[in-house]
Amino acid sequence: MSGGLRRVETSLGPVEYTWTVKPVKNMNLRLRPDGTVWLSTSRRVSGQAADSFIRSRAAWIFAHRDRGGEPAVVLTPPDRQEAARAAEAAVDRMWPLVEPMGVARPKVRARFMTSRWGSCCWGRGIVALNTALLLVPRELLDYVALHELVHFLHPDHGKGFYAVMTALMPDWQERRRRLRGYVLRRDT
Repeated sequence: MSGGLRRVETSLGPVEYTWTVKPVKNMNLRLRPDGTVWLSTSRRVSGQAADSFIRSRAAWIFAHRDRGGEPAVVLTPPDRQEAARAAEAAVDRMWPLVEPMGVARPKVRARFMTSRWGSCCWGRGIVALNTALLLVPRELLDYVALHELVHFLHPDHGKGFYAVMTALMPDWQERRRRLRGYVLRRDT
């Protein structure tokens, strides 16, 4: 069986994780603020390989599972039109930072996503921001907007990407840390 809830014994103790099969190239491990472990893989990955991957990341999972005991804030989809206005406003605030670097003003979309805060389709000139960002502090919405705009300069998350983020928003890492205190759910 591929996917579903799984349990694996590691040298540090048992780990329960939710395995999802998606059209992805790499194994993607996520630790949600509520402490749940999620692994997404392609269809080609066996259960044995998924378990082995979790075992290899056990130290990281146990080290990051406790985020200071702060409870996660669960976000559900807000009004889409209001969220679209907030997304446009955030891009309007952040775009002047990247415009001098040759970034054209992108089209902005707002949609609820359960595993991402935003996405960038740099080839088509589109930035999509999660509607749930309407419910977080404005500086966190601005961080996500800038993150997606910087992808027009650096499509990946390499050194160049992070160098531009640091130059334009020196506290981006703190904002990202704060944003991780929120969990996306379609219903509560």
